[in-house]
This record gives sequence, structure tokens and C-alpha cells, in this order.
Amino acid sequence: MDRQRLQGEIAFVTGSDSGIGKATAIAFAKEGADVALTYFHDKQGAEDTARQVEAAGRKAAVFQLDQRDSASVARLFGDMKKTLGTVTILVNAAGIDALGKPVSDMTDEEWDNALRTNLYGPFYCCREFIRGIEGSGRHGTILNITSVHQEIPRAGASGYDASKGGLRNLTTTLALELAEKNINVNNIAPGMVLTPMNQEAIDDPKVLEEQVQSIPMKRAAQPEEIAYAAVFLASDEARYIHGTTLVVDGALMLFQGQGA
Repeated sequence: MDRQRLQGEIAFVTGSDSGIGKATAIAFAKEGADVALTYFHDKQGAEDTARQVEAAGRKAAVFQLDQRDSASVARLFGDMKKTLGTVTILVNAAGIDALGKPVSDMTDEEWDNALRTNLYGPFYCCREFIRGIEGSGRHGTILNITSVHQEIPRAGASGYDASKGGLRNLTTTLALELAEKNINVNNIAPGMVLTPMNQEAIDDPKVLEEQVQSIPMKRAAQPEEIAYAAVFLASDEARYIHGTTLVVDGALMLFQGQGA
């Protein structure tokens, strides 16, 4: 994959220190985009991503970000414009996983953290992105990374499931608002992906084998397989795809309806 489909674009990928965000940032660079990268705690991971972006011949800029704070997001967009120019592609990839706690055991702080990280943060980024690109004359792309759990709830995952379902609906609402403004908005809903969120499965082949039994393809995705979908949706080839979810899950969602 190196067709320069994103030549001249400036992409902002949140959570680009690891997992899907990292793979997406690198894939975008290989397709010709300069990339702004963020991390929350893992600066070393983001700097490694930057090295790979630069190895692809593109510019990289690394920023620390707590996306739960709207003022921090606004400042970041100003810094990115000074460093790279007007951002034309936004990928909201940063997020946190479920805690495995029932609602009755969750604290206010745990619920708030899930919503502020997985839903408020992308909202803040979308808002600043739209404000920055409107009037620029450039085409814009917003990609939100949701999850199959926007549709498939899990016991013990109320904060995660609610935030991903909310992000899906934010995506579709934005699609209606931006349809005539030269900004495409879609989301990608991955199934099981071998990222730090699934570290136990990465470390233990027996755990991985057990977990993939509910996936018809009998394997988890690699982060790069989600990145390939993001490249397509950010390219000119996908201009008429708007307000939809691209599910990348090895048919996991189909399996959930079997055996009733």
C-alpha cells in the first residue's frame, strides 16, 4: 500500500502512540500525508511513530494531549496549524477500554472518565477541526474509531458501550450537518484487534485461541487492517461515502445472532 492517495493532506491522528492510531498514522504517511501525532502518557511510543512517519518521507509533529479537556484540544489545533498547516483529516482513535465492572459497582469518576475520554474528547476534536477547515477551501475528512460494541453490548462495559454508541450517533449527526460543507464524516467499527487493549491475548496464545472462537474468521485483526480501511475512507475514492459505519470485524457481528 503506497499509492500516494493522501498526497498533500495534513492528518491529525489521536492516540497515535500505539495500536490503531499508530498504524493509521504510519499508513497515512506512506500514502503521502503529513501527520500530527498525540499521546497521553506514552511519549516514547509517539516518538517511535514519528520516526516511522518521517522514514516514509513525510513530516511528523508530536504533541501531548489530554483530550478530556476542551481548552487543551483548542490549544492543540492552534499549535498544529503553526507547525504543519490546516488539518484536513481527523482520526479520533484514542480511547480507553471497559473496566469489567457492573453499573452498580462503578463510581462517578469511572463513568465520567469513560465518557470524557471516548466521547467528549472526539467531540472536542471534531468541533475544532470543523472550525479550522471551514472557509479554507480544502476538503475535510472526519473518521471516528468506534467499535462493534456500538451495537453489541457487554455486561461490565457500560461506559465503553455507551461512549461508542454515542460516538456513532455523533458521527451520523455530523454527517447531516456537514453534507453540504465539503467535509466527509464516517466511522470505523473494529472487532477484536491485537492492540494493547487486548494485551492478554497477545501475550497468551491460549487466551487468544479461546477469544477468537466467536469470530467466524477465527482470528483477530492486526492494527494495520483497520488502518487500510481508514486510508480508503480518507481518500478521494470514498467521497460519496458519508455518514456510515464501516465494520471491520471478521464477521463477528454476524456470529452474535447465531444459535438463537
